[in-house]
Amino acid sequence: MISILKLFIRAALWLFCAEINTKNKYLLNSRGPLLIIANHPNSFLDAIIIGSRYNRRIHFLARGDVFTKRHHRFLLKLLNMIPVYRIREGKEFLHLNEYTFIESAKLLKNNEAILIFIEGTCLNTNKLQPFKKGTARILQSCHIQNLFPNIHLAGISYNNFKGIGKKVNLCFDIFTQNTPILTPKERVAFNNAVFLKLSSLILPTAHKPNLKKNALYYFNLPLYRLVYKFVDKKTKGTVFFDSVLFGTLFFLYPVYLILIIILLHCINIPQPIIFGTLALLFLLRNQTMSIS
Repeated sequence: MISILKLFIRAALWLFCAEINTKNKYLLNSRGPLLIIANHPNSFLDAIIIGSRYNRRIHFLARGDVFTKRHHRFLLKLLNMIPVYRIREGKEFLHLNEYTFIESAKLLKNNEAILIFIEGTCLNTNKLQPFKKGTARILQSCHIQNLFPNIHLAGISYNNFKGIGKKVNLCFDIFTQNTPILTPKERVAFNNAVFLKLSSLILPTAHKPNLKKNALYYFNLPLYRLVYKFVDKKTKGTVFFDSVLFGTLFFLYPVYLILIIILLHCINIPQPIIFGTLALLFLLRNQTMSIS
């Protein structure tokens, strides 16, 4: 199910983003235990983009407050998400992180891949924020068992945080940690070393997107305007606009296409013309989302 979902997500990102420039793509075929450490400028969209690049299953550490409802927990676990709790969610939940560290180490021992956002917070900025201790604690749980997973750093940056047509720079690199992390001092040293290297992977992006108003633009405009206004109202004052916009369009856009096809069929437009025209519109995608 995850593999099929990833194909649809990649197709959706192809439409949602003007460009996703990826550096060191050869790392995306890595096998064995893998801890991916990334910065966190754009909420859940960061996980969607980074996770979709890898040609393997990825487990995600996500903020614990989204796991509070039972049906949310069920759905998020289906999507390979693991809760990690911050002090802002309440001190009474922090003890649950021990499960997170143990579960993460268990997954890595089974040659799985885990993505964690080391800043532990999202501020809609490409500037790197101070690191939390969770990443080093996961590695400490591994090192106690003499397990040294491969580590990738992923620096992601955006030229805007609100709407389609954005340019994304995504740079991967290997981080080597040969000495075990067993003490608080060693956790701090690890964070400092990662901060220095990850900072160099967050590459500057071009200025804001300029959408060319061709046929594909006007074809998608009615749905996009409606969803944009709805999401803007629901996420005002938060960092979740892009994530909610992408998610809403991901589920509604196929319905929109089906309704358009049904409408054209009802007015007796031949099916070859309908599907041929739609195919032509999507071929114009690269001319629609052009960065100036």
